[in-house]
Amino acid sequence: MAAAIPSFTLNTGYKMPSMGIGCWMGTPGGGEVVEKMCKDALAAGYRHLDTAYGYANEEYVGKAISESGVPRADIFLTTKLPNQHHHKVHASFEESLAKLGVDYVDLYLMHWPQAYTEDNTPVPHDQSPTFVETWRDMEALLKTGKVRSIGVSNFSVKLLEVLLRETSVIPATNQVECHPCLPSFELKSWCEEKGVLITAYSPLGRPKEYDGKPVFLQDPDVISIAQSHGATPGQVALSWGVQRGTIVIPKSENPERIKQNIALLTLTDEEMATLDAIHKKPGMHRSLLRYHEYSADGTVLGWTYEQLGWNMTKGGIIRAD
Repeated sequence: MAAAIPSFTLNTGYKMPSMGIGCWMGTPGGGEVVEKMCKDALAAGYRHLDTAYGYANEEYVGKAISESGVPRADIFLTTKLPNQHHHKVHASFEESLAKLGVDYVDLYLMHWPQAYTEDNTPVPHDQSPTFVETWRDMEALLKTGKVRSIGVSNFSVKLLEVLLRETSVIPATNQVECHPCLPSFELKSWCEEKGVLITAYSPLGRPKEYDGKPVFLQDPDVISIAQSHGATPGQVALSWGVQRGTIVIPKSENPERIKQNIALLTLTDEEMATLDAIHKKPGMHRSLLRYHEYSADGTVLGWTYEQLGWNMTKGGIIRAD
C-alpha cells in the first residue's frame, strides 16, 4: 500500500509524490544495493524513484520495479540525461528507457546545464550544444509519448531566465541541493512564480561535521523539534522540505530508516520559522556537497560559479555580496 504522503501537481498536470528515493549512492554503480533499496522503499509505500543515466544503476532500478509487485502506473519514475550526451538526447533517452525496461518515464531531467564531449571534456559554456539547444531536443521527446514531463537539475535563476526566454516548454521541476543549510528562498520563489516545482536532492545534507562545523542534523534547534515530536532530526528536515512545498528525495540503505523517513510530521508555524532560519547561524549557510572541494580552479564541471549563476565561493560557502 502506498504511504499517506501528499503529491504535488506539476505544470503538465501530472501528480508527483512529494517523497521519493534518490538512487545516487555516492559513486556510479552499486546496482544490487540500489535494487534492494528500491524494493524496500516500494514495500514501505514509496511510489517515487529517482535515478539517472550517470548513476550507472538504471537497470537495477528497473528490475526492482518489475519484481516489486507494484503496478508500473503507480510509480513515478525519474531519470536524467548525462552531460556527455547533450548532443544526442533522443539516443541517450532510448538507452535509458531500455536499461529501465519500461515503456515511459514520468520525468526526464537535464542533469546539469554543462555539456561534455563523449570523452568527458567540458564544452565551454557558450559553445554548442548549449543548454538551450539541449532543452529543445528534450522538448521533442514529449511528442513520442515516452516522456510525460521534462525538467532540469542544478539550474539557477540566471540560467532559467535564459531557458524560458529562448524555448517554449517551462520545466516541470528544477532538482537542486536544498536543505535547512541551503534553503534557496530566492530560487524557490522564482520557480513558484513560473510554475516550476523544486525537487530537493541531498535533503538530509551530510550526516557528520563538515569542515569542523556541525551540519543541521546536529543543530540543537532541530534536535529540540525532533524530541518534541518523538521523531528523528532527519524526519524533521524532510517534513520541513515537504511542508514548504518542495519534493524531497532522500536515500537510505537501511530498511527501518526508509520506513522512518516516509513518516512525515506536521510542524507548527513556529517550528517552520525556526527551521527557515537555521542557515542564518554562523557558518551554516553553505552547500554540503563534496564537489566544491575537488576543483583547484574554482569551477564546477567546467563552469565557473558566475557562469552557473550560483552565489557561492569554492567550498560551497554563500558569498556575502
